Amino acid sequence: MLKTKIAVFVSGGGTNLQALIDAAKRGEIPSGEIVLVLSSNETAYALTRAAENGIPSAVVKRKDFPSQLAYEEKMKEILRENGVEMIVLAGFMSILSENFTSAYPKRIINVHPALIPSFCGKGYYGLHVHEAALEYGVKITGATVHYVNEIPDGGEILLQKAVEVLEGDTPEILQRRVMEQAEWILLPKAAELVAKGLQKGN
Repeated sequence: MLKTKIAVFVSGGGTNLQALIDAAKRGEIPSGEIVLVLSSNETAYALTRAAENGIPSAVVKRKDFPSQLAYEEKMKEILRENGVEMIVLAGFMSILSENFTSAYPKRIINVHPALIPSFCGKGYYGLHVHEAALEYGVKITGATVHYVNEIPDGGEILLQKAVEVLEGDTPEILQRRVMEQAEWILLPKAAELVAKGLQKGN
């Protein structure tokens, strides 16, 4: 059976990438295969994780290009060369324009460390999300996997999972709990869901 070819976009440590790699090894993403890791940062530890698992990688930095369009065209070219059919954003810190997202309709997914529509959109990424949740005093937070369109965190929701906020949580502690209890569980599930759906459509 042909598998849906997946590229994982990263910018940092790659913990969500690792969750996907581990899930794939456990047979939890039978319909998909990670064929490429694309990073916006050449020092991202995620690239080491890719190398250790024999996954080809590429680095494309926004500042190396005169425009967003040129940057995105380069990424598209690399994706075409690798036959990529689906993209998972796993801590990718670069915003993608409509020029890029419209080329992959319902083929790009992202994990956001909150229950959308709470604490999402422009400026809400990484620890900022958890700082905002604690500041607001919510008792429940979580993670959301959604399709990506031209609006930051604005695409259709695929999966969500709630995580309790506990007394004495710091943004870092909460971030770790959300990763362990929600992100690392939802992302492989959503990857399989979309990869399987694309196979039926192909």
